[in-house]
Amino acid sequence: MKKILSVGYGLTAYVLFLCAFLYLVAFSLNVAPRSISGPATRPPLAAVLIDLALIALFGLQHSVMARPAFKRWWTRFVPPHLERSTFVLIATGLVALLIACWQPVEGDLWNLTGAGMILLGAVSLLGYLAVPAVSLLTDHFHLFGLRQVVEYALDREPSRPVFRERSVYRKVRHPMMLAFLLAFWATPHMTVGHLLFAAAMTAYILVGIWFEERTLAAEHGQEYRDYRSRVPRLLPWSSAEEAPAALEPDAPAARGM
Repeated sequence: MKKILSVGYGLTAYVLFLCAFLYLVAFSLNVAPRSISGPATRPPLAAVLIDLALIALFGLQHSVMARPAFKRWWTRFVPPHLERSTFVLIATGLVALLIACWQPVEGDLWNLTGAGMILLGAVSLLGYLAVPAVSLLTDHFHLFGLRQVVEYALDREPSRPVFRERSVYRKVRHPMMLAFLLAFWATPHMTVGHLLFAAAMTAYILVGIWFEERTLAAEHGQEYRDYRSRVPRLLPWSSAEEAPAALEPDAPAARGM
């Protein structure tokens, strides 16, 4: 029964995440009943503070719960095979909270129509679609906790993510984050509120990448450091860089931003 419940828990977390992700796409493209650039209902300063708090809460959960030290503490209370599904479930709840409590801030920076609207809307949608597509190039089911609960149900030893350099990962080290940036910024209707969302999420992504690079270097060692010295971080036309050796942690860690 515990095995069946574990698989059900993992599947529930995964399905709820997919629903939240799809609504986030509609939310940011202004095609949902509640959208990022809807009419303002609060004074601008109050709206900005609420929105920043929502994004900070989302970023804090992702950054803290993905850290190896937190995982070691957290799995004293949560079974290891449910750790990732629980992470996904909490993240899904925070996405839902962000959408439900988001306060639009009016003021247009641009509002395109015609061909410009279609072009930017298509680029944004393509960015969102690229996120799950890119995750399939690594280990989609491990990333969202499904592999862990299935391995537990089948009494298999937990597998570890394998470093693979293929497809778009040969061009940039974090193509999923690049896809998110395209999705956030390529909007036909850029209001002050949407700009706030895009800028704050960009800041979180850049900080999150810094932490994730440390984790990946610890887990995969010289193989990842060589990869980092050859492949740019986000933009294919930029130069790769080697982080200072002092940034490398000593203990092995599990991947996750």
